[in-house]
Amino acid sequence: MKNKTDPKSQSTTSVDIRIGEDGGLHLTDELRRRWNLKPGSELHVNETPQGLFLYPVNPPLSKIFIEPTSQCNLQCRTCVRNSWDEPVGSMEMTVYRKLLSDLSEIPSIRAMAFWGIGEPLVHPDIVEMVALAHEMGLKTELITNGLLLNSELAKGLIEAGLDTLVVSVDGTTQASYADIRPGGDLRQVQSNIRELNMLQAKMFRKNPEVGLEFVAMKSNIDQLPGLAKNARSMEASFIVITNLLPCTEDMKDEILYWLSAQVKNNAQRSQWSPELMLPRIDLRSEYQTPLLNLMSRVGRTVRTRKDIPEDDYCPFIQEGSASVNWAGDVSPCIALMHSYKCYVLGREKFIKRYSIGNVAQEKMNDIWDKKEYREFRDRVIKFEFSPCIQCTACDYTETNEEDCFGNPHPVCGDCLWAKRVLLCP
Repeated sequence: MKNKTDPKSQSTTSVDIRIGEDGGLHLTDELRRRWNLKPGSELHVNETPQGLFLYPVNPPLSKIFIEPTSQCNLQCRTCVRNSWDEPVGSMEMTVYRKLLSDLSEIPSIRAMAFWGIGEPLVHPDIVEMVALAHEMGLKTELITNGLLLNSELAKGLIEAGLDTLVVSVDGTTQASYADIRPGGDLRQVQSNIRELNMLQAKMFRKNPEVGLEFVAMKSNIDQLPGLAKNARSMEASFIVITNLLPCTEDMKDEILYWLSAQVKNNAQRSQWSPELMLPRIDLRSEYQTPLLNLMSRVGRTVRTRKDIPEDDYCPFIQEGSASVNWAGDVSPCIALMHSYKCYVLGREKFIKRYSIGNVAQEKMNDIWDKKEYREFRDRVIKFEFSPCIQCTACDYTETNEEDCFGNPHPVCGDCLWAKRVLLCP
């Protein structure tokens, strides 16, 4: 067995396995432990032109998305907060510590990502939250708008062991940035990240790795070429370009994926240029010219996951993830944490939140093993939902509560993450 990559530093691990003389598939002890594969466990096999893809029928819990708070220091035009009426709040440390205690009993857990609808740096104990997860040996990630990242917070996150810091920037000039993030200051964000980099050097630390996230839409697509310069000035290791999920009617025509074209990829991350991750974007000249300009400056492209089949694929369910909102409610993914209105290919749709339990009252492993949750994960892996994105001909598409195949809430036929139209870092 040859281990191709370090699972602590990469999202995937590649290993060589063998077929035994008995015809059985022989997995390594480490793979069986990490994926909770015991004698009698079932694997789903997906045969594609690229090869065979194996998924556990019941994937073990490997990653937790934590929403430290639903409060934010900005009111961005692209945010779900513009189309909901839920109360805002922050996770209590007693709930967070109880969750960590639960996770310590789950051998498959490997990573924790701090983000959700709010700004994680608003939480007064965010440094302690990261430090406690790091002490458990978890790979830690945090997505931020970067405006609150002063030198004290930056030093704290470095010392806490944060592995990855993703900074959301939807413009490369102050004017374009402020148009999407009213009141935001791109120059302050850039200054904060440069300060973080200087602190890393002074402290002889390589963490956290810095990445940029850019939500592409009609009004900012011309900003893409400037991302290369911004990424280098902030010493970013990678760039994630994702599409817009409009949450207000005035934004519904800003999308770039009416035809859902997919950009191919075949590169590995380089120390000399930032990695570029691309979603599906329509093949229109006014969109492609800025993209090609950016690609020529960055030098290489790569999709978030290049080792997945081309059909519907849920990056949350099939990779063993769960989401916990600030109140402790457990959902299968970020998109189901809250209830809100959005627009899918111009259609208004109401997303009803879906919670399976609350970590303050139940153990995380017990929630994960609930029959209802297992059955939902099985439905998503098989993805036998009605093809709402291709059809859109009935009233079922107005909510995620039921589809015409008879699937119960929540249904995922309209999910843009499963189509790789929306990408997460």
